[in-house]
Amino acid sequence: MDINKRTILWIVFAVSLFVLWNNWQIHNGNPSMFAPPPAQTAKAPEAKKADAAAASAAAVAVPGAAPADGAPQAVPFKAERITITTDVVRADIDTQGGTIKRLELLKYKENSHPGWFNGCFGLFKFCQPGDQSQNVVLFDVDAGTGKTYLARTGLIGAAGLPNHTTGFVAKPGPRMLTDAGQNQIQLVLEAESGGVKLTKTFTFKRGDYVIDVRHDVTNTGAAPVAPQLYLQLAHDGNKPANDSFFNSTYTGPTLYTDEKHYEKLKFETLEKEAQEAAKTGKPAVQDHATKADNGWIAISQHFFVSAFVPQPKQMHDITTEKIDTNLYGISVKQPLGTIAPGATVSNDAKLFSGPQEAKLLEPVSPGLILVRDYGWLAMIAKPMFAVINYIHSLLGNWGWTIIVFTILIKLLFFPLSAAGYRSMAKVKLVTPKMQAIRERYKGDPAKMNQATMELYKQEKINPLGGCLPILVQMPVFISLYYVLQSAVEIRGAPWAFWITDLAQHDPYAILPVLYAISMFITTKLNPAPADPMQAKMMMFMPLAFSVMFFFFPSGLVLYWVVNNVLSIAQQYVISKKFGTVAPAKA
Repeated sequence: MDINKRTILWIVFAVSLFVLWNNWQIHNGNPSMFAPPPAQTAKAPEAKKADAAAASAAAVAVPGAAPADGAPQAVPFKAERITITTDVVRADIDTQGGTIKRLELLKYKENSHPGWFNGCFGLFKFCQPGDQSQNVVLFDVDAGTGKTYLARTGLIGAAGLPNHTTGFVAKPGPRMLTDAGQNQIQLVLEAESGGVKLTKTFTFKRGDYVIDVRHDVTNTGAAPVAPQLYLQLAHDGNKPANDSFFNSTYTGPTLYTDEKHYEKLKFETLEKEAQEAAKTGKPAVQDHATKADNGWIAISQHFFVSAFVPQPKQMHDITTEKIDTNLYGISVKQPLGTIAPGATVSNDAKLFSGPQEAKLLEPVSPGLILVRDYGWLAMIAKPMFAVINYIHSLLGNWGWTIIVFTILIKLLFFPLSAAGYRSMAKVKLVTPKMQAIRERYKGDPAKMNQATMELYKQEKINPLGGCLPILVQMPVFISLYYVLQSAVEIRGAPWAFWITDLAQHDPYAILPVLYAISMFITTKLNPAPADPMQAKMMMFMPLAFSVMFFFFPSGLVLYWVVNNVLSIAQQYVISKKFGTVAPAKA
């Protein structure tokens, strides 16, 4: 048993060093050893499609100009990007398709690391703090990084209908929210082709990350039409830039319906479906495709989300697909019914693109709060965040909130923890007796175990008494980890002194050092393992884990430091209560 424990400890230590080296590589700007080879950029196919669409788009007549034969002069459609600016977002909408190609969050900065030890006086590159002057950008097309992230809509169901490659004409109007009395801006785009006129109206509101997207479809032909409206989010399959083994984050398509509830998909799954379809010549099998008259689709990422919420109480299909090389999409396809000549059908949808703040997500659509990924312990984590949020409303500082909440958790589990510490204290008292038994029966493991169990029975010790309280509390500790890891409210929030961002590492490594000291004291208070090598490993492990904590968000490390300090105080009081160690009997 001791050999197995020793082997496990060595394996954990080796893996820890390997992962630590990987994080060091990431902080030096090198790719992660766990990351796949860089995928082909998806911008080139997107650009080719746009060029092809521009070349074949309907010509626009230039007023007042006519050739010699009297026919109207036509020129190729020239796309432009229209920038809409509110107090919280800046969005670029391309008239080529009416696609949102860039969306910048004006209240959130890129989460670049704060550097190490005041920049190491400029001696080493990895010590320098990252550039935090740039705003967070969600939708974007960047050939340099291979990023492609788009929100696009259009019509399908007949040839030539306006879609996300069609040229639209923008109606004049304000482009910036400036007047304090002005609470919204509208951008109206119009296009006509295939006997159908499509009018897109984007409505941006003050202080709101929800964009109202209205589609008015008018039949300008002589025969009835039955188009479908699609709302699509397209994203590349690249790993997030700052993703690491310790702070692995999810980026991918998600969806929700009342029937199936919340579903997370992976770009790798969509790629496999496309490859299987290519092999068999059949359409890709999508177990996640569904029909509903409710719900939403989204691209979720760490701290942020973009979600299309279709018009409710109207049936639609939710589908996914591989659009192009390293480009994937999740779509809602909603039938608009049969439209008679001269008639117009309107459809109202919403696009949320912003931070995953609970107070912002809940009013948008049922279930959207689930994009705050609390893992498999969401039932515990969700009410836990509600308590933390309430404490923050009283204190106004997330660092002190974490400390107060840690104290409350410790008080809640005080009876259970006390029972575990009492059991460990008893074991520590009889350690000399156990050593004597091991020496006496070192050649007979069966008698050694029998004598040890008799000692436990005689001293009224439960050998599992120290483990069970910890196991019972583990779901709470893991839930708190998910809460602190997922809460965008903590992102960029300072605590005090040198901690300016609780979602980033401690720039002076003070908290990890305090964690190592607290773990060393805790180890000394616990009963020492019988195996000398195992005892040395147990003394070394706090140092190894504290080095890993160099890269953990300081809010999480703050929780562990406070928890350890409280545990030390509790364990010391209980150990003193049981008195000194009893001498071993010969």
